[in-house]
Amino acid sequence: MRRATAIATAGTWPAESRADTVVLDWDLRSRRRMVMQAAGGLRFLLDLPAAGALRDGDGLVLDDGRIVAIAARPEALMELHAVDRAHLVRIAWHLGNRHLPVQLAGETLRIRADAVIADMVRGLGGEVVELSAPFDPEGGAYGHGQVHGHDHHDGHDHDHHDHDHHHPHGHGHDR
Repeated sequence: MRRATAIATAGTWPAESRADTVVLDWDLRSRRRMVMQAAGGLRFLLDLPAAGALRDGDGLVLDDGRIVAIAARPEALMELHAVDRAHLVRIAWHLGNRHLPVQLAGETLRIRADAVIADMVRGLGGEVVELSAPFDPEGGAYGHGQVHGHDHHDGHDHDHHDHDHHHPHGHGHDR
């Protein structure tokens, strides 16, 4: 089985080296190692040295030099609007406080569809528009290519967060 061991950033690899295309949602574009099947039938092992964020248009470099193109699969998202930037910042704070992955999209924010969060945003005076689109959230201030939860078993210290992390895992950041 072929192996993909490196990422070629979008725009840096020649189109004629494309062997196939794999269509992936955000979760699958954040993996390090797994067997994948591309749209044209090519099966290969994704075997990257570390998990990273694969972006639409990137390529996975196979061990024979060919490239498997990455296409971002549309997902059920919510686009969040606010009456002004101050309200949008407040909504963004509440999303960050819940450690939700967020995509910045001009004057709006995009998150995965979630009825509870939609109600929260509306309660904060925001507007929620449902849509289907590729999800491409921010990678984080500390260079994390993927979003991590509260398990904190990823091998590094998390004291760099801006809030007290010694809360019970029922959360309750809102004081």
